[in-house]
Amino acid sequence: MQVHLKKYILALKHTFSISRESHDFQDSLIVSLSLDGKTGFGEATANPYYAITVESMMAEIQQIQGELEKVTFTSPEVFHAFLVSKGLTNFAICALDLAAHDLFGKLKGKPLYELWGTNIDHYPTTNYTIGIDTPERMVLKMKETPWPIYKIKLGTPNDVAIVAALRSHTNAKFRIDANCAWSAEETVRNAPLLKDLGVEFLEQPLKATDWEGMEYVAHNSVLPVIADESCIVESDVKRCGLHFNGINIKLTKCGGLTPALRMIKEGKEMGLKVMVGCMTESTVGISAIAQLLPQLDYVDMDGPLLLKKDIADGIEIKAQGVLRFPDRPGSGIELR
Repeated sequence: MQVHLKKYILALKHTFSISRESHDFQDSLIVSLSLDGKTGFGEATANPYYAITVESMMAEIQQIQGELEKVTFTSPEVFHAFLVSKGLTNFAICALDLAAHDLFGKLKGKPLYELWGTNIDHYPTTNYTIGIDTPERMVLKMKETPWPIYKIKLGTPNDVAIVAALRSHTNAKFRIDANCAWSAEETVRNAPLLKDLGVEFLEQPLKATDWEGMEYVAHNSVLPVIADESCIVESDVKRCGLHFNGINIKLTKCGGLTPALRMIKEGKEMGLKVMVGCMTESTVGISAIAQLLPQLDYVDMDGPLLLKKDIADGIEIKAQGVLRFPDRPGSGIELR
């Protein structure tokens, strides 16, 4: 198996701001795994919150590249177990795991969703994310991209007023993501006001480790609450089930499709709503997420829509969230 690593710097259409950071570019690692004339592609983006850079991921992978190229590739699951045994970060594992799944599907000649026994007759509509900005500029971003569901990033002193300002310009469904910026009391206080403004659910309002606060919110919020920063890896699902109404799985954080499939299964068995979210990936990472769609209640896979220029072909997100699945096996990815 041949392993190839490449760094991309993805320029964003607009400055993207959440409660703890802002950026105009997204650094991304693309991994290519080639075997028997087929090539699979995977992606993981850098993230300052988790102290991950493209350079750190590349260094990890390069340390074991010789071993990777000697691996007998039988399945993504066996390959993933090998990666875990080498002590790589989940971000580096994700890029390799996504590439392994794409490669496996291409070797089998079938898309992943078909190999998993699901079909794409029905799938949830992705939301479109509006980063923190002035209300006027947030409205302009909505008008630039009319969409049926918006995820609104919050974490300011005027959050409810911002949502009210946006609501006066659209009938779209709203989802709110405060990225750990609220207190438990603030969450419970805001929830009925936001519900009246057409908000569907709240995502990670409290700090990831504030389990006592989430216990209070779980019993007092009139809106469902979805875990994000509190749900990183498989072992987090059970605890989140006691404090949240659902979980948002990020492939980069949990280590790829292999653990995500297990997290989806466990979450559903616990009666949780299951969402998969993105980390501003290109179409490489988003096409992997798309393979999971038949299994999900919600999805946030708008990464390519936020970029000035994409780097790959695969899943195509059309107007109003309608998808065109590629007529190719694996995740259907081809680099441009």
